[in-house]
Amino acid sequence: MTPLKEIGECVISDGENEYFFRPSFINMTRIGEPDEIVQALYDLYNDEVGDMMRKALKAFGTIPAWLTSHLASPQYSKKAIVTAMSVLQASSNQDVSALTGEIVPGRSGKWTFVYRKGRMAPEEMVIIAQSLMAHGVIGKAKVRKLQRHEGTQASSEFNAFEYISAARTHLGMSREEAEQLTMTDFQLLLAAKYPEQKGFTKEEYESIEDAHLARQQRRRAKSA
Repeated sequence: MTPLKEIGECVISDGENEYFFRPSFINMTRIGEPDEIVQALYDLYNDEVGDMMRKALKAFGTIPAWLTSHLASPQYSKKAIVTAMSVLQASSNQDVSALTGEIVPGRSGKWTFVYRKGRMAPEEMVIIAQSLMAHGVIGKAKVRKLQRHEGTQASSEFNAFEYISAARTHLGMSREEAEQLTMTDFQLLLAAKYPEQKGFTKEEYESIEDAHLARQQRRRAKSA
């Protein structure tokens, strides 16, 4: 199957097999409950290493050379790597453990686990998982975002069923069709369905406001 990269699909080959990934609404539900999906997004983008770099920058005003040399290559926390494995598996209908590796019970005790490496490097898994979730949960469509929609509070949950229902209602899709949409795909289809949205984007609004203030300043300068 040919992937549509514009909506978040991708194919990864390990030299023997090809694995197809689609961050569709229904696949995002396989990550977990609505709040667990948002937590997974957070874990991928806010790993312990990144937090350590931010703390170092705050403490020293710059990132010390000893720290940058230690982190010369991309490194991610165990939580980010495990989350990436989960996202990759959720986004494919195939068993992708040959790529991602797997976590299996260890021999030293009941609650010990061992990570068996797959063919993908941990940093590759995290980067691809970030892209999948960006297309599956946030959406990367280049569409006009009206100023009145700016500043809405971030939700602690991602309820895929609400978007599936919205696609069925506004786009006339069957449940099966709506379930296979990615968020980017949904945004593009919705923008095509309702292209004439009235209002200004945040940038357009600020540009008009700046022009208005500049005219006021010129008038005041002339009357002074």
